[in-house]
Amino acid sequence: MASRVVCPGSYDPVTVGHLDVIARAAALFDEVVVVVMHNPAKSGTFPAAERVAFIDDATASLPGVRVLAATPQLIVDLCRDLEATAILKGLRGAGDYDYEIPMATMNRHLSGIETLFLPGDPATAHISSSLVKEVCALGGDITGMVPGPVRDALIARRQFGAAPGAG
Repeated sequence: MASRVVCPGSYDPVTVGHLDVIARAAALFDEVVVVVMHNPAKSGTFPAAERVAFIDDATASLPGVRVLAATPQLIVDLCRDLEATAILKGLRGAGDYDYEIPMATMNRHLSGIETLFLPGDPATAHISSSLVKEVCALGGDITGMVPGPVRDALIARRQFGAAPGAG
């Protein structure tokens, strides 16, 4: 049986930290399904289809990686539909762990599916989608924090007056 893991996240936008976790997951599983989720607690900068395209582009050379936008449903139901063996989440630090544990426990309670945690590369632990958007909006250089097309799209939004969260 092939091993398939789901890597859910808002990826708004995808960062080099996300891509590091996806690449490392691709080395551990037969298939990695990156699922672009909608987080109702966050206003999106990029529409889901654009986030999927950014990740598709950035992971094109990684075998076994598939990217899709989530439909409104529980992640455990999507995992069941995809026949995933686990959910995989990258962690930058203790704050991420504290945030993810209740969700992992609830997902296991609802479906029995386990959540696996992969520590992020310490070299990228300071990079978050929110901080990248804030730094860019204020004119800072985000080169090396996100793929080039994402950087260019964020700069274009800044230049044309589209503030982060306005999309």
